[in-house]
Amino acid sequence: MKIQNTKTNWILGAIALLVLPLILQYFGNAWVRIADLALLYVLLALGLNIVVGYAGLLDLGYVAFYAVGAYLFALMASPHLADNFAAFAAMFPNGLHTSLWLVIPAAALLAAFFGALLGAPTLKLRGDYLAIVTLGFGEIVRIFLNNLDHPANLTNGPKGLGQIDSVKIFGLDLGRPLELFGFDISSVTLYYYLFLVLVVVSVIICYRLQDSRVGRAWMAIREDEIAAKAMGINTRNMKLLAFAMGASFGGVAGAMFGAFQGFVSPESFSLMESVMIVAMVVLGGIGHIPGVILGAVLLSALPEVLRYVAGPLQAMTDGRLDSAILRQLLIALAMIIIMLLRPRGLWPAPDHGKSLTQKT
Repeated sequence: MKIQNTKTNWILGAIALLVLPLILQYFGNAWVRIADLALLYVLLALGLNIVVGYAGLLDLGYVAFYAVGAYLFALMASPHLADNFAAFAAMFPNGLHTSLWLVIPAAALLAAFFGALLGAPTLKLRGDYLAIVTLGFGEIVRIFLNNLDHPANLTNGPKGLGQIDSVKIFGLDLGRPLELFGFDISSVTLYYYLFLVLVVVSVIICYRLQDSRVGRAWMAIREDEIAAKAMGINTRNMKLLAFAMGASFGGVAGAMFGAFQGFVSPESFSLMESVMIVAMVVLGGIGHIPGVILGAVLLSALPEVLRYVAGPLQAMTDGRLDSAILRQLLIALAMIIIMLLRPRGLWPAPDHGKSLTQKT
């Protein structure tokens, strides 16, 4: 009976997720866009959860991998390289317009390489020192993207890269509305379904990793690195693998962000983005996949919802309070209240701190 109820809940949940954007369309595409961005943040939070939640490595530069994926897609799916490099224009006169099936693995691999590159010099660092180094790495990547417009214009500097192709799957262009049985499905709704598929695949991968030998090794390192090393776990390789695996999720999310926006610039990858992603993992429940998803959805949607609260409050004060600042204040207040009432997160792991206990 219990198994049957679980299956029923899964089926109802799947139907709700499939129908959600079609309902939101009636209230305007802005709401569907919020749902799209929420799914991208879920993807980012799941990746960071591998590093922070499973391996216990505090990474404040995670947004760098997000930027790497976004700029990779922007360069591979726009005329920028052909416009700025004569040799490239001779080979690809119309620009490089790469297929999605090549971009996703390429973004994952490149971000994983940068993740290992970050992990290699930080293997002996822990806690605050590791956080400071990763924070610096994130800022270095952003500054590089901001300044790589000369002597060779690779990233177009602070002006960003535009004219990025929309995603095309089996001839279906997600950048254009689709008419199906007389019903118009907007572009943002089509992207919603693509992001939903990626999130589902990522959740499956995370659950498989969590129950694997690698996942158990990460959790052993998180609980006590010295004891894990004494038990024969290669902590160096496991840490590098955690950085690389977590970064690959960020790279894929970045590529999808570039395709969805059609434009990328260094401003989208500030330190505040990294802090927000860490907050999603901690607020939801560190190391617990359902909690991480809940935290990502709440923190990505909350700023947009609070737009409708901040406006009236600004009017009540005769415009003396800036609505953007007021919105940030309300978000911070909500986070403080939640962390005081639920210090382990909104949906914490039931066995956190006892991850290596045999389940009966």
